[in-house]
Amino acid sequence: QVQLAESGGGLVQAGGSLRLSCAVSGRAFSGTVMGWFRQPPGQEREFVAAIAWSSGFTWYADSVKGRFTISRENAKNTVFLQMNRLELDDTAVYYCAAGNIIGSVAATSKYAYWGQGTQVTVSS
Repeated sequence: QVQLAESGGGLVQAGGSLRLSCAVSGRAFSGTVMGWFRQPPGQEREFVAAIAWSSGFTWYADSVKGRFTISRENAKNTVFLQMNRLELDDTAVYYCAAGNIIGSVAATSKYAYWGQGTQVTVSS
C-alpha cells in the first residue's frame, strides 16, 4: 500500500506564500505522475498542478500558472507545491495524489492514491 502525507498548510494573508509537501511512503511506488488538487468549500475537487517523476515535466491549471510551482525530490519521494501571491480564491483543502497516468493529468479518476489533505486558508 502506498501512503501519501501532505504537510505545510495553514493560514496566510493574501499576497503571502506557503509551501506544501507530500511524502510518499509504503511499498515501492512505480507511478509516473504526482499531482496536487484542491477542493474549495462547497465545490468540486479541482486540478492544480502535476509533475512527472522521471522527466520532471510539469502541468498547471490556468488559475495558478505563474504563481505556483510544483517540484520533486526523487531521492526522498517528496513532492512540493510552492504557492506565491496567494489569493482569497486559493482557500481550499489541498490534496496530493499519485498514479500511473496516461493522457490527461487533470482528471481525479486517473489517480490511484490520495493523501488526507491539508487546509490552506487565505485571509484578506
